[in-house]
Amino acid sequence: MVVTPPRRGQPGNPQRPGNPQGKAGDENVAGLAARKAAARLLAAVIDARTPLDGLTDNEHGHPQYKALDGRDRALVRAILVTALRHRMTIAGLLSKRLEKPLPANATALSHILHIAAAQILFLDIPDSAAVDLAVTHAKSDPRTLRFSGLVNGVLRSLARAKEAELAPALAATSEAPQWFSERLVAAYGADKARAILAAHRHEAPVDFTVKADPALWAERLGGIVLPTGTVRVEKLAANVTDLPGFADGAWWVQDAAASLPARLFGDIGGQRVADLCAAPGGKTAQLVLAGATVTAVDTSKNRLARLKQNLDRLGLPAELVQTDLLDYRPAHLFDAVLLDAPCSSTGTVRRHPDVPWTKTMADVEKLADLQRRLLAHAVTLVRPGGRIVFSNCSLDPIEGEDLYRDFLAETPSVVADPIQAGEFDGLDPFLTPDGTLRTTPADLALGPPGISGLDGFFAARMKRTG
Repeated sequence: MVVTPPRRGQPGNPQRPGNPQGKAGDENVAGLAARKAAARLLAAVIDARTPLDGLTDNEHGHPQYKALDGRDRALVRAILVTALRHRMTIAGLLSKRLEKPLPANATALSHILHIAAAQILFLDIPDSAAVDLAVTHAKSDPRTLRFSGLVNGVLRSLARAKEAELAPALAATSEAPQWFSERLVAAYGADKARAILAAHRHEAPVDFTVKADPALWAERLGGIVLPTGTVRVEKLAANVTDLPGFADGAWWVQDAAASLPARLFGDIGGQRVADLCAAPGGKTAQLVLAGATVTAVDTSKNRLARLKQNLDRLGLPAELVQTDLLDYRPAHLFDAVLLDAPCSSTGTVRRHPDVPWTKTMADVEKLADLQRRLLAHAVTLVRPGGRIVFSNCSLDPIEGEDLYRDFLAETPSVVADPIQAGEFDGLDPFLTPDGTLRTTPADLALGPPGISGLDGFFAARMKRTG
């Protein structure tokens, strides 16, 4: 079915009797508030490049989201994650049903269609409910009122055709904006880039770093032990706070890749170690557990408060310092420094599918410049002979391999300290010829995609010589 967008002033579907503008009583239509919130938040992500986590924060999130009850908040989050995870496939299937593209200023209409299509194609929601709520939504908004007939026709056509068209559309589509796809191909080649993008279509499993006895906790949590020692659960049967071991501080949630950089110091028992940009504290906890005296530095008061809460639950001590890292001048130099630098977060798309849509190549380059400055300062905080580990959760070499090589070339007081094959359990598959660490969501294939993969991470180890 091909639908032609109406010309301005041309009516769409006839309005319901007694409700000429489709507005009266809309607030009482079950599920409509959630769909309106989903469309509004999708607009904030796509049009204003606003991160989804901030919009859906239960305390500081978007007012339209916070006005919903817990069940509707979960629904909105599920719709948004799905709409972003499959954005290009949805766009292609919607486009097939239009005789000509939507007007350039019809962004509100586009978001209504994407929200409904995500439900029809990927979520366990009756097609009729998704269509009817989208039509009611369109009628309630003056910007989309005249398109309500188009909404009805396009979505009903989509619902009828999904069994025949969805699988071929998924096979032919990469779920990423052009800039992101091009960067992956440039960095990893076409085949590996394709595998990474395929992994992004699947929800990430939940990983736990445990204080001791991973096999025991894998059994208790219903998971497996990865070669790196992380405990992995494909899907949680309860909220994290209700799981065994949470109240006792036996473990913390931390992606397997995120747990690797702190291990690269080796034996740090009795050493003074700084964890820079430390919040939310997973790496801090690892360093303390390894026997170090740890100073955790972060610029955000709120993030440090969260870090303290996490450490208190785990029963692990650390000195907390709130400051801009570039202004940090400790009284004594550290034996080792970990800088997990702020980055584009392109390695976390499985968990945060908004990232490719809220970032640009300009953001990647700007963040790489910030990382260079932070790393240069981090070196000044460690004693001669001490180790520096630099890491981030970006997939782009500009923030990883390229930055590392350039930094070594321009910093005579630092030399490479390559990670050796066999030095750490489970790390060899992720080592590069330069002795650095590189993981991607396409790595760690364990069978089903829901239990495989890990975040994209880069980590390098260096030593200060003077």
